[in-house]
Parts: sequence; structure tokens; C-alpha cells
Amino acid sequence: MTAPSKRPNVVIIGGGTGLSVLLRGLKVYPVDITAIVTVADDGGSSGRLRDELSIPPPGDIRNVLAALSDVEPLVENLFQHRFNKGNSLTGHSLGNLILAAMTNITGDFFHAVTEMSKVLNVRGKVLPAANKSVVLHAEMEDGTIVSGESKIPYSGKKIKRVFLSPETIEPLEEAIDVIRKADLILIGPGSLYTSILPNLLVPKLGDEVCKAKAKKVYICNVMTQAGETLDYTASDHVKALNDHMKCPFIDTILVNDEVIPDMMKALYAEELAKPVNYDLEALRELGLEIVHDKIVSYENNVIRHDTVKVAKLLYEMIT
Repeated sequence: MTAPSKRPNVVIIGGGTGLSVLLRGLKVYPVDITAIVTVADDGGSSGRLRDELSIPPPGDIRNVLAALSDVEPLVENLFQHRFNKGNSLTGHSLGNLILAAMTNITGDFFHAVTEMSKVLNVRGKVLPAANKSVVLHAEMEDGTIVSGESKIPYSGKKIKRVFLSPETIEPLEEAIDVIRKADLILIGPGSLYTSILPNLLVPKLGDEVCKAKAKKVYICNVMTQAGETLDYTASDHVKALNDHMKCPFIDTILVNDEVIPDMMKALYAEELAKPVNYDLEALRELGLEIVHDKIVSYENNVIRHDTVKVAKLLYEMIT
């Protein structure tokens, strides 16, 4: 009998809504998924729990756990439920509170995430980029420093670079191990400076991504983002990643080539956002393999990546 072929190891690095959307599509394929998730969030429910309980922010982790879970819809809805009444509960999601409680019980955030993964029957592994909170800072082009992930997009200035504190941040050994064993490393989609780079800037973790033998794919955002990537082209996104990592580590870029409807462009223009220009020649000059397709979906006047189509394209890269 022929031995069964090894399931490809896929590592996804990021945070925010984009990461969760991608994972929902990818988890149906026969791959071993590990999501490495940012712990730089300091806004909303996550920020409050982070400050009050001195734990890493649970929000991005919660969304990834929900995306990879294999439970009844009611259980997932319960985990994602956000309270809108009660002075102290308003704004908190139940999942954030459960992760905070589990951290207190186990004494360790990563252990809490691991236990919740079992409860939610998660398909894959979910790893925080670091096992403690980090603070994201941005140096603007005028030399000023803005501290705090939630404050950076509202500074009204152009970002020159982002960096983390404290200086001594250790990644989990599990994260280093999966990067070394990966067959495919996916970067994004998500906010370039506040969701993706906070992971790669964790010392050792970013170095391992640069050195990894796996194919590295950047899933480019469909729309620019005011306060972060205003007027950025696709190649500008890649250059920012390479400049921060001090190595040209992206092999392939996945970009949308579908024309965004005028109605949607008008809605996003109110937020100073517009479709990311897919600058083919500049991407070629960077030595990238370029994969382009119609990869967007529209839900409730929000533009997202089409999770089914994107997952299919990514799976085809390793089969």
C-alpha cells in the first residue's frame, strides 16, 4: 500500500478581521494550520482587559479561535457575543472574558489559548506572537512618535516605521518550530502596520520567517487604509514589509484584479480609502511571483477577501 502523503504545514501570520476571514476558507482543506496572532492590540474590550488584568489582549486570538472552531453555531455565537448593556460589561465579548478567566486560572496566556482550543475543537493551532503584551510605536515622517496600536491610525501623519517595546520580547518556541517546519507561510491580509508587522517585529520570530525555506506569500489588502497605507500601491506594501525586516523575504504576492464597483468606491472614499493599485511592473522589479484574480466579496457594504476563492488559490500553491 502507498503511504499517505504528508499534510502540508501552513503558517498564517497576522491579526484583525482579514486573518479570520482567510482561516474560515482554509480550514476545509487537508492542511495543518497554525495561526500566529498579534498581541499588540490596546483598544476596546481587549485594551481594557489588558490594562486591568495585565494580560495580553485576547480579541484577535478570540476571533481566530472562532474562525477555526468546529462547534455548533450557537456555541460560536456565544463565544463571540458582545455585551451592550451593563456599565462594566458593555463592549466586552464573552470570549474575551473567558480567555481572561482561563489565563487567571492557568497563570499563563498561551496555556489559556491552548485549553480554549480544545473546548472549541479548533482545527489547527493558535499561537500568540508573544506570551505577554507588547506596545506598538510608530515613528512618523516628521520624527514624532505615536505609541499604542489603536492611536497610530488616527495620528494624521504618514508612518515611517513601527517598532515594539519592551526590547526583550521572546516568541514562543512553538512558533519558531512551526515556522521552521512550514511548507507555506502566509502574511496577511490585514492592517499592514498594526496587525501584520507587530508579529514580524517580535525578535527571532521575524528572523525565522526570513530564513525559512517555505514559500512566503503576501495576501495584499484590497483597499488602502487611512492613517496607515493612504495611496499605497501593492508594491509599497511589500517594500514596507521588506524594509522593516531588512530582507526581501516575500516570494509571491496575491492581489485582486477585479474592478471595485463605483458605489463601493464612493463609500470607502468617505474614509479616505481606495482600491490598492496593482502596479505590475514595480512588483516584477521586486522579483515577485504575481498571482492575481477576482478575489473580493461584498457583504453589508463591506469589501472583504472572498474566503473560498482565496483559500483555493493558496491550496493550489502547495499541491
